[in-house]
Amino acid sequence: MEPQHHHHDGGATAGTCVNCGGPTSFPTPPPDPNPNYIPIRAPAVNLPPTNNREVILRTPVPQSQQLLLLTPPYNFQTPVKKIHKQNDVDQFQSSPTCQNFLGFIVSLSESIRSKKLSDSCHVSPSVSSIVEILQTLSGFVDEIPLAPQTSRYGNLAYRTWHERMCCEAESFMVRLLTKEIEAAAVELVPYFTDSFGNSSRIDYGTGHETNFAAWLYCLARLGVVKEEDYQALVSRVFVTYLDLMRKLQLTYCLEPAGSHGVWGLDDHHFLPFIFGSSQLIDHKYMKPKSIHNEDILENFANEYLYLSCIVFIKKVKKGVFAEHSPMLDDISGVPNWNKVNSGLLKMYKIEVLQKVPIMQHFLFGSIIQWQ
Repeated sequence: MEPQHHHHDGGATAGTCVNCGGPTSFPTPPPDPNPNYIPIRAPAVNLPPTNNREVILRTPVPQSQQLLLLTPPYNFQTPVKKIHKQNDVDQFQSSPTCQNFLGFIVSLSESIRSKKLSDSCHVSPSVSSIVEILQTLSGFVDEIPLAPQTSRYGNLAYRTWHERMCCEAESFMVRLLTKEIEAAAVELVPYFTDSFGNSSRIDYGTGHETNFAAWLYCLARLGVVKEEDYQALVSRVFVTYLDLMRKLQLTYCLEPAGSHGVWGLDDHHFLPFIFGSSQLIDHKYMKPKSIHNEDILENFANEYLYLSCIVFIKKVKKGVFAEHSPMLDDISGVPNWNKVNSGLLKMYKIEVLQKVPIMQHFLFGSIIQWQ
């Protein structure tokens, strides 16, 4: 027996009832603009209500790539900006440069798969030197007193810290480079100095974080760090970098650069969620929904980057987690970490590497080439 339904006198706006064909006060729905569209499975990540959602769903999962080592003769140069409009981003996206850089990010993610941060790994002299450099920068924070502050964001003492970091940057690079490639400092310094935020705006975001990844990529192409260092680049270097950035954010109140508001994954970071989700793949007990378990967060945040990010967010943001971080809350409903990791890699490609406001600051030289 069919359910009963009622029509109202619709006058001039009357349409046709989709159930019985009779007149109705509601206008006839417009024809489907794409009648051949076949919906695919539900997204792994709940994204902002824009066409990016479908773009990300249809994007292939980025794959790791073998790094292309730089070989003599070298032509080191001060890197410059090349991206000014969407066409430039599209050109970059289709280039071997972009594919190799993104493949490097995926390789780092795979190197830490199913591993704790404290797990033993190969730590080369170069990795140790990078960690020491970051620890030195952390020490600068302790030495520079805060300026009087009247606004929510942006303590002016950050500019003093940033200036000191820039002054030391070249000597930091020389520590890492052999005589043969010492001239590469001119190319490495701009990536390094733009990895810790912007001194005039006193802000920090995923573009600066991407510059740090680009600096590591340059070191890898130069052979300063090698593939056997990848796990340590995440569990030793990137962890130290993340600690430094959190210290800078809390001390100097760095404003989020280009924040997506609640629709962003996080105000400042993206990569620790990629690396952290890889760590948790195939974990016996911890699932994506475990981020809501305070005991798990308290006991394991020091071993897993993803959990440490959740703890930090809960520390700096008050209120209901689902309201201030709806995307992370939605991700917690994904069935396994493998899907989370692949979804975040696709999202990084589209939401970071394909966005003009972020990539317009990216630099190109002889190591990361504009093609």
